[in-house]
Amino acid sequence: MLWGYAFISPWIIGLLAFTAGPILAVFYWSFTDYPILSSPTWVGLKNYQRLFLEDEKFVTCVVNTLIYVGARVPLHLTIAFVVALLLNRTVRGIGVFRTACYVPSMVPIVAMAVIWRVLLDPRIGYVNYFTGLVGLPSVNWLTSEALVKPVIIFISLFHVGIPMIVFLAALGNVPDQLYEAASIDGATAGQQLRHVTIPMVTPAILYNTVIDVINSFQVFAYAFVMTKGGPNDASLFYVLYIYRQAFEFFQMGYAAALSAILFLIILVFTILLVKYSDRWVHYERI
Repeated sequence: MLWGYAFISPWIIGLLAFTAGPILAVFYWSFTDYPILSSPTWVGLKNYQRLFLEDEKFVTCVVNTLIYVGARVPLHLTIAFVVALLLNRTVRGIGVFRTACYVPSMVPIVAMAVIWRVLLDPRIGYVNYFTGLVGLPSVNWLTSEALVKPVIIFISLFHVGIPMIVFLAALGNVPDQLYEAASIDGATAGQQLRHVTIPMVTPAILYNTVIDVINSFQVFAYAFVMTKGGPNDASLFYVLYIYRQAFEFFQMGYAAALSAILFLIILVFTILLVKYSDRWVHYERI
């Protein structure tokens, strides 16, 4: 037993020093005035009072983030599932197509954001160049309040590799006997998808949904690199606002309060997803 704890002690130390410790520190700092360059001063609930009663940008960043999560998660998972269905074949060369679909997920988000910022540039970007060839007008994609969030959501959809792999693994575990029985009963391909495939992969759908919700609430790099939260705060997402308060305005205490609220928001969404999953998630029983 002692040797077991000795072998896992590096992990335990890392957990306490780099995960549990910072989390506890954030909750403590959220009750302080902490300008980084000086010691934190206890102010009680002042940061939370300012957050809920005085800060209009808090509401803006929450709404922007909820729109992003609400639109991105269903689209992202649907695309990943459809791609997984298409790649769930035992044909020659299928590994090449699987690799090609996964490769975009290996591109760092910052690099992806920089590439798309150049492509969408209204003066030198290839997107406006090719749309101009078919007679469409030039569009300021990243400076339009109406377009900036859909553009960021669209770009984020290219990272479908990880949920696609999870869906592929789940599809590979669906028993062939179920499809054979459905075919004998006269079920069409669409009926097999609805009544066999989807119910059997609902545990994977739940897992991907929880992970995708958590990741989507933490959207940061696209807005930071491409728009800086503009135009007119149309792409001011929650984590970007935390970054501004902490490292631009040096209000670490207020940023900690924002972080604590985000933690609670994600926790509530995760608990709700798991709590009500028994209504639609089906686990295979042997």
